[in-house]
Amino acid sequence: MATQVNVREIILETLLLITRDGEYSHIALKNVLDKYQYLEKRERAFITRVVEGTLERQIEIDYIINQFSKVKVNKQKPVIRTILRSSVYQLKYMDHVPDSAVCNEAVKLAGKKGFVNLKGFVNGVLRNISRNLDMLSYPDPSNEIACLSVRYSLPMWMVEKWISVYGKETVEKMGKAFLEERPVTVRRNTAVVSKEEFEKELEKDGVVYRRHPVLPYAYELTNYDYLAGLLAFQKGYFYIQDISSMQVAEWAEPKEGDYVIDVCAAPGGKAIHLAEKLSGTGYVEARDLTEYKVALIEENIERSGLDNIEAVCQDATINNEASYEKADILIADLPCSGLGILGKKPDLKSKMTVEMAKGLADLQRQILTVVHNYVKPGGKLLYSTCTINREENEDNTAWFVENFPEFEKIREKQMLPGSDMGDGFYIAEFRKQ
Repeated sequence: MATQVNVREIILETLLLITRDGEYSHIALKNVLDKYQYLEKRERAFITRVVEGTLERQIEIDYIINQFSKVKVNKQKPVIRTILRSSVYQLKYMDHVPDSAVCNEAVKLAGKKGFVNLKGFVNGVLRNISRNLDMLSYPDPSNEIACLSVRYSLPMWMVEKWISVYGKETVEKMGKAFLEERPVTVRRNTAVVSKEEFEKELEKDGVVYRRHPVLPYAYELTNYDYLAGLLAFQKGYFYIQDISSMQVAEWAEPKEGDYVIDVCAAPGGKAIHLAEKLSGTGYVEARDLTEYKVALIEENIERSGLDNIEAVCQDATINNEASYEKADILIADLPCSGLGILGKKPDLKSKMTVEMAKGLADLQRQILTVVHNYVKPGGKLLYSTCTINREENEDNTAWFVENFPEFEKIREKQMLPGSDMGDGFYIAEFRKQ
């Protein structure tokens, strides 16, 4: 390598930030890639793949390590455990990296991090695993929950919950979809750039794109080096957003002149999408809890070039009487367990618990109790989450209609990875009588 940076050490430190220190994977990885933007594309791609892959496959990796290590994973020191995990991922899922190189680099890294006395342990476990990769033992298929949990690295409580609702076949599809590598999806800013001009700009930068079969402004992008480095990004020609998330503005069907409130808007994708659809008319108030989140929204608004939208700092759990019956459309894309986006935020597999998901379902009800007041008679409320969890989705929709009978449920949909395009996502549309 041309640089003096140890790429595997960067991987180790990034994984420790996520698994030991509690940093969110997408934030930690973005910060690392921004910091080391000067590295070659292949080096940054290697960092990304090993970090994401290790997190995605962590349950399976731990299961493998425990077959060959006398000290079980949960008893190992965080640095050693993390070195072993990322190394096993490379051994099992990265054929182009020689096994000997994986083992040697892991041993060196253990020594460099002050664990000279454990170099032999690391070496022994990894070489034993590399020799026996073709003879690994997995849970018996008759134990559906354990088998799916290890094969697709999903916590057993999630598998159990999903099988009871969707059945084994659908859960298997979801598990596969979460592990598949997918191109980034973007939404063209229809307010500032035509389809032809946008595609021409992408081609200039050598970006490979694929148009979405239904949404005329949606594209999948591949073959780029650094997304924020693209001229099309800097000019505000597109916004990074999943296909399923784009459905919120489609369902909202805003009319010219509509007043829109998005109560939990950061980083601003849905609010900006609605502002675009208003064609320079109306007004979108994009709210969120903290100045930091509001700054994220403002940054994206500035890039979009739109002037019918504003970011506002407002706690969605606190009643704001000045907003009563003001909104033609209210977007309530609320904090959730994120179980629909495990492919993008794999650390949620280990961070999220049944209790946390229950707490989030309660928070959603608390927010809905406040924000439903902001909808005009005849106006719409769109409730959405990026999760696959009945308590947060269908159950909360049923609760909302029961407790606020002035709202009629028009439609609802749970989108599932592997069965529908895009992330796991839920939307419900209500109309105020």
